[in-house]
Amino acid sequence: MTADPRVRDVGEIATAHLLDLVVDLNPQLDMGAGPFGRRILFGGAGGTFDGPRLRGDVLPGGGDWALFRPGGSMTLDVRLTLRTHDGALVYMGYGGRWITPPELRAAVADPAGRHRVDPAGYYFRTNPLFETGSERYAWLNDIVCVGSGYLVEGGIAYKISQVL
Repeated sequence: MTADPRVRDVGEIATAHLLDLVVDLNPQLDMGAGPFGRRILFGGAGGTFDGPRLRGDVLPGGGDWALFRPGGSMTLDVRLTLRTHDGALVYMGYGGRWITPPELRAAVADPAGRHRVDPAGYYFRTNPLFETGSERYAWLNDIVCVGSGYLVEGGIAYKISQVL
């Protein structure tokens, strides 16, 4: 098959570290199996974020309305409110996928030891977008990010990079 002549080299996608985010979680609320899978709310109880251009706290009240699909994969639907160290409010929303191999599912489901599971053993990726009315952080409104998630004691964490 011949390549389409309209395709051109635009270079590789580059990223730069934006922030590290830790979200403390409330006990999960299992909504049961519905038409698309099992819906579970992992409510956000707070947390922190820190990066080269912004830092602050994750406010309580957000969460992940996760959908566990047949076969064990999880679709993320996360909404959080961030408050920067200087008081600006930032909405952060993202989807993503968390694919855990069958041999790790029991360990990941164990609240007492799940944070000890090596994140190299599962695929946990997100695509954060931001909204804010703050002039100081308005640049967040115009960027696309990618993130890698992993389990921590009491919650979840992400290394988030801006796509350049």
